[in-house]
Amino acid sequence: MRHSRAALALLLCLLAAPAAARGVYGWVEFAELHLDGQPLRLKAKLDTGARSSSLDATDITPFERDGRRWVRFRVSRSGLQEAPLMEQPVVRYVRIKRHSGPHDRRPVIHLPLCLGDELRTVEVNLTDRGRFIYPLLLGRKALARLAVVDPARTFVREPRCQAGATGE
Repeated sequence: MRHSRAALALLLCLLAAPAAARGVYGWVEFAELHLDGQPLRLKAKLDTGARSSSLDATDITPFERDGRRWVRFRVSRSGLQEAPLMEQPVVRYVRIKRHSGPHDRRPVIHLPLCLGDELRTVEVNLTDRGRFIYPLLLGRKALARLAVVDPARTFVREPRCQAGATGE
């Protein structure tokens, strides 16, 4: 019994230590995308039930540049009639399981993202999220080693990142 209590205490300490180094965020936060040199502020849902992250985009058009896969898109922003076209290399394509109907195949890009005072490059898939309230959904892969989510809170930390290099 003594060994199992000690092992449990050690396990709890190991689990708590990395969490203490991360920031605590609410389940909805403002985040900034850093694409084309301009920060774009969006509401983000921090969803630990989702594995991947998604960004609300329209006019999603795949194309090739120098033998590589790229995608052209517009980030949807409420209140703006037409967002500027953006272009990013495609990292890969992902198949998303839908509740009804066939799988959805989406392009995945690397996205410089500011959450709180952390500027990171995260993977997001592009899709039309127009029917959802939040244009950006951050899943577990993006939140790992970055955030602890308190589901009882919202808008805990403002994005305050400096332009420049992004971490992983």
